Amino acid sequence: MAFPAQRPCRLRRTPVLRRLVRETALSVDDLVAPLFVREGAREPVEVASMPGQVQHTIESARKEAAECAALGIPAVVLFGVPATKDATGSGADREDGIVQRALRELRAEAGDALVLISDLCLDEYTDHGHCGVVRDGRVDNDATLDRYRAIAASQAAAGADIVAPSGMMDGQVAAIREALDSAGFAETAIMSYAAKFASAMYGPFRDAAECAPRFGDRAGYQMDPANAREAVREALADVEEGADIVMVKPALAYLDIVRAVAEATRVPLAAYNVSGEYAMLKAAAAAGWIDEPRAMMEVLGCIRRAGADMVITYHAKDAARMLLRGREA
Repeated sequence: MAFPAQRPCRLRRTPVLRRLVRETALSVDDLVAPLFVREGAREPVEVASMPGQVQHTIESARKEAAECAALGIPAVVLFGVPATKDATGSGADREDGIVQRALRELRAEAGDALVLISDLCLDEYTDHGHCGVVRDGRVDNDATLDRYRAIAASQAAAGADIVAPSGMMDGQVAAIREALDSAGFAETAIMSYAAKFASAMYGPFRDAAECAPRFGDRAGYQMDPANAREAVREALADVEEGADIVMVKPALAYLDIVRAVAEATRVPLAAYNVSGEYAMLKAAAAAGWIDEPRAMMEVLGCIRRAGADMVITYHAKDAARMLLRGREA
């Protein structure tokens, strides 16, 4: 009887053999933790649709950032939940705005031990919930760029290492780069949401950030989930405009996009493991249908395998603890 010459199972026989030949390694260094900070909150507010996540006070955000740094997580990204909103999102670039205050506090807490990334958008700050200035029922791209310029300079002044424009406005990276350089923040980096899709997976985030649109949807400026070549075009355009890091969002249902963008660009690539992906895993685990820790590590590892250099994920602390336990073992 002829036996196969190729026996890949030989290298799967023991855990140590599997580790030896593993092609993709997930590290604590790959993780970015999102934090929601709520203006005026006296205590953290649980987000019902995202078990384990809260809207932080500034003080609890400081503690959370310190925990992340202690676990070796290199970065957090801040989302603000302001007390008041208006048509132009005027709170987004206030010197005493919620994200600006949080940036200063976290910088005081963590020093240079943590990279501080600030989400740069208007949806959390506008009373209509859209990512830009609305005129005649539609988002005005170019008027929105003026707001983004002001927000970028304000966040950089407050201590952001990286600003992360998420509005998918045409020309946003070039406008922000010019504004940062003109304001004396040439060293502040830009992480562009280069390929952000109009996905159904953002629902829990909109609960946490209180930013659901009051009319229509965001399909007029976020990408069609059916398009792949357009995602590469968007990423290349942002690199040309000066993006230091590009992002694909969501991640799990868009691994083909992560791979395509990774192959097409030569800058670091982030992938956002979004709220809906997190909530689905949590719900399935709560029902007893999956092994949550194994599923979490599988999801994050697969995002890395697809080509992401860093993963923004609500699982960051839990994953970091598992990775550290594995290292100690």
